[in-house]
Amino acid sequence: MSGEAMIDRRAWLTGASALLAAGPGRAGEPVRPGASPPALTLAFALPDAVTNGVAVTPKGRIFAALARIDGSAGPRVVEIRDGRPVPFPDEAWNAFVDGADPTRTLIWVNSLRIGPDGDLWLVDTGSPGFGRPMRPGGCKLVQIDVAGARVRRTIPLNGVVTRKSFIDDVRFNDGLAYLTDAGAPALVVLDLATGGGRRVLEGHPSVTASRPISAEGRIVRGPDGTPVHVHADQLEVSPDGATLFYQSCTGPLWRVPTRLLDDPRTAPATLAASVEIVADTPPTGGTAIGADGTLFVSDTDTQRIVLIAPDGSTSTLIQDPRLLWVDAMWIDSRRRLWLPAAQLNRLALFQGGRSRVRFPVEVYTLQLEVGPAPNDHR
Repeated sequence: MSGEAMIDRRAWLTGASALLAAGPGRAGEPVRPGASPPALTLAFALPDAVTNGVAVTPKGRIFAALARIDGSAGPRVVEIRDGRPVPFPDEAWNAFVDGADPTRTLIWVNSLRIGPDGDLWLVDTGSPGFGRPMRPGGCKLVQIDVAGARVRRTIPLNGVVTRKSFIDDVRFNDGLAYLTDAGAPALVVLDLATGGGRRVLEGHPSVTASRPISAEGRIVRGPDGTPVHVHADQLEVSPDGATLFYQSCTGPLWRVPTRLLDDPRTAPATLAASVEIVADTPPTGGTAIGADGTLFVSDTDTQRIVLIAPDGSTSTLIQDPRLLWVDAMWIDSRRRLWLPAAQLNRLALFQGGRSRVRFPVEVYTLQLEVGPAPNDHR
């Protein structure tokens, strides 16, 4: 790697906000000093499944991704109707078994979003379980018409993955999709019109986890006992579309100008030199961004939601033991922050074969003073 691309980790540790070391109340002032902490509202609960992401339409339809990390049977994506999960878009798409057509079934959906077009977009990793290889043609981006409950389009990601890839999450920006690769560290820039994509910043420190993920103060270990490293994972686009924020699960948070990211003529060294650190961040399950550019970051170690203001300053929005491994958050049109308490670290996969998940798995909301970034979703 060129000298331009290398970052001295000691430099940002010295000057960053040191959120990882901060205990309760030490990550900055609350949003409104002196005010009472915001109150959590239980939105829905799942009696026997884990959700690691929710998305809500302006009309209030609620969709959830079910974390089938262990490859267990059952629907991958559901709509919550009258408090109950219903397979979406239908049972056939959610009926994956070995031998099923991987291009027409959902294998392991790790992320879902209502896009700026109003459709539901799914990131299917194509892998039937943790550490298992992708099924040929199974790694894909799926676009679903919400009103008609039908798949409009699938975009195969064969051309932008490697043998070690784990395509993790997606955001949209003016006809492009940005995706993170948490397995073979890189970002992916995808042209939604053509379906063509490019891997960028491959192997750069900003997309590479330099430490294992932890939760409840303990390192998360895989089935073989080794610490789990999650590379490029969370990402958000600034409300003006000019900046992409992204990080590995253990931070720090970085940014890169989208004008350089979007241009295939940008030299790799030029792109690498444009990357900047925004803030140190704690071990993170998920993020969201508000219309004012405020970033919401979950802390899997201390069950907090941390705010990062546009100027880089940090504060704690809320800390609550119920917020264990809040994963992909969502800000809806009513200015509510949706918080799926996924408890992923307690899955049997990471607990020596014996689950410690506390059922039901709960999804909370928190009233905010800011709505979603309009370029992200309505």
